[in-house]
Order: sequence, then C-alpha cells, then structure tokens
Amino acid sequence: MAVKQSKKVSLPKGVRRRRKPTGVSTGLAAAELQAAAPPGEVADLHHAIEDDGGKPLAVYREPYGGRWLILAALPIELVEPTPYQRNLSDTHVRKLEAVIGKIGRFLDPIIAVRLPRPDHAVRYWTPNGNHRLSAMKTLGARSIISIVVPEASAAYQILAMNTEKAHNLREKSLEVIRMYKELARLDDASEDTYALEFEEPAFITLGLCYEERPRFSGGAYHPVLKRVEEFLKQPLSVAMSTRQQRAKTVLELDDLIVKQVEALKAKGLTSPYLKSFVVARVNPLRFRPKDALPLSFDEALDRMTQAAQKFNPDKIKMDDLAKSGGAADEMD
Repeated sequence: MAVKQSKKVSLPKGVRRRRKPTGVSTGLAAAELQAAAPPGEVADLHHAIEDDGGKPLAVYREPYGGRWLILAALPIELVEPTPYQRNLSDTHVRKLEAVIGKIGRFLDPIIAVRLPRPDHAVRYWTPNGNHRLSAMKTLGARSIISIVVPEASAAYQILAMNTEKAHNLREKSLEVIRMYKELARLDDASEDTYALEFEEPAFITLGLCYEERPRFSGGAYHPVLKRVEEFLKQPLSVAMSTRQQRAKTVLELDDLIVKQVEALKAKGLTSPYLKSFVVARVNPLRFRPKDALPLSFDEALDRMTQAAQKFNPDKIKMDDLAKSGGAADEMD
C-alpha cells in the first residue's frame, strides 16, 4: 500500500519561511570562551578601561566568530551614542525608564567601543544602546554595563547591530548618510568597502534627500531606488558629489509627483496612498520583463521624470486608487 505523502504547507503571501538549523556545528563551545590568553591589544584595552575609571568584569570570546570582548562597567559620563545615529524616541526612552525603575534592574548591556581622542572627554561610543544609555542617565545611574568591542570599526556597524528598536526608512537613511560623511573624513575607501555598514546603496541617496527635505516620502521611491542603485567604486569623498546629484534628481522628481498629487486632490480624490500611487504609475520597472537588461539610476529616473510630466490626473478614477492598495504615504 502506497504511503500517502503529506501536503507541503504553503505560507501566506509575503511571509518568508524560517531557515532551518544547518545541522553543522560552528563557533566555540562554552568551555572554550575563556580557554586561551587574550592577545596584547585586548590586554591593553583592559588596562585602558581601568585607567578611565571603569571596571572590567570578564574577558572572553564571543561564541560565533571567536572574537575577543570585554564585559565592563563604564563610568556613564564617558559614554555617548555615535554622532551619526538616529534621534532618540522619547516614547521608547520613557518606557525603558519606567521598566528599569520598576524592576530595579539593568539587565541588557550596551555595545561600546573605546575611541580615545585628546580633544574630547568622551572615550566610549555606543552604536547599539542609545535608548538604554539615555534612560540610565535620566535615572541617575553612575555606571553602565557594556560589552566593549576592541575593534573601533564596530562603531560603524550600527545598522547591522542595532536590534534595540526597529529602524524606519528615514532613520536608517539618515544614520547611513551621517556615517558616510564621518567615514569620508577618515579615509579614502570606496562605498563598496562599507557595504555591511551602509546595508543598501539606496540609503545613501535617500539620506541626502531626508537631510534636504525632512518630510520627504522616501518610502514611495525606495522600491525603485533599491533596484537601480549600486555601491560606487569611488572614494567616499569623490562619490559624495555623485550622491548629491542623485538626491537632487530624486527631489526634482518628487516636486513633479507632488504637483500631480495636488491635481488629484483638486479633483476630489482623497487617499493615504496618493503619492505612492502616482510613483507606481510612473515606475518604469513596474511591468519590465524579468529577462530585460537592468536600468541604471539615470535611465530609470529619466523615464520616471518623463512619465510624471505626461501623467494625466483627469484619467484617474477612484476605482484605480482602490485597486492600488499598498502602504500609506510616509509623513516623516
């Protein structure tokens, strides 16, 4: 008798199936995390923390990559967020203050790197923990528990490490462009060198747009930019002029889109999706065959600009908007 095979359960549209464990062990076993002597630079960091008035609590290797870390109590006045990360959320900080105060415990260490600067009193930057740091300072804490990473480059891996509070598109983009400008001062590396730190090339262009226009609706343009942007192989200081020109192009397109949105409103069409609807209508990638050659940024934006100029609001009906669905336009 044939065995009846069970049907493969299909997931709802948009829901990704979780990855299964590989079944292959990797990293270090628990007993190995302190089984070796730390290298000289870690020992130097240990002494530097003590000289700063802090207290190293443990030196160990993290279990996945085996890199050395120091768990330490740091004087709270010596710790600041990286200068290019998102602004604090007052609501989130107040919630943390209430929870920490209520349970009387601080259980979630922040990430920190030591960046000694002779002209700067602050010695530690946290790329992951700004809200917790702010809450502890408000509560009057004198020290804060930190996982101190010896590699200063960790200060620029803010998007990859920040799991404290989910970033929205505006926050990600602004953090990336602030980080971009800081790194451009430090070396001549190209954009693709920092692919992990920047996460997406589109965030660089969008960050410049948000700096110029804080209420810019980046969510309407992100799906297009994500497909036509790529990391430039030029030094950051040189690539910046290209990024600024691209941001200018996007903002000029946005001006055309806003005019068409206002024309639709004048017709009596109201919807939270109006801008996204118009952008989708002029998107040259919308029905582009999968086997077609990819469009460059300039090609895509030129076509969108031409289509936006030819867009006729009189041909749009309320049913068209109802069918479009999608996410509501951002009002950042």
